[in-house]
Amino acid sequence: MITIDCARALQQAGLRWRPVSGDSFRIERPGFDSEVFTVSEMTIEAHEFDTGTILGFNGTTEWALDSLALEDALWLPREDQLRSLLRGTFRSLHRQGEGRYRVTVHVDAVDEVFDAATAEDAYGTAVLMLIGRSGASMTAQA
Repeated sequence: MITIDCARALQQAGLRWRPVSGDSFRIERPGFDSEVFTVSEMTIEAHEFDTGTILGFNGTTEWALDSLALEDALWLPREDQLRSLLRGTFRSLHRQGEGRYRVTVHVDAVDEVFDAATAEDAYGTAVLMLIGRSGASMTAQA
């Protein structure tokens, strides 16, 4: 799983999230530090309104949270989602030994490598570079 620091850096850099079933996220409020939630039609649904996206919690009688503004959620993208954000720049993912991964992307006729402790963080760092180079936000497509 992607680290919180990498996910937060992606969000702050401009990565936009359109929630779909199976996506994981954290609630960015005090008291939810260690909890990870998953979007599911049965329990947590994304509702689109003119004012923005709200995550609705269905059947959560054990605690008092009916809905959450998307701005209060931190998306924890999966490896496949991050790889798809790299689009045609992605070249390879290699395990570099125990607990290290390397992602190679090809941008502006140059191969660039990104090493991290998880594949998700290596992909995430590469996506951060692409966002920084483009100067624009990215939106994950389902």
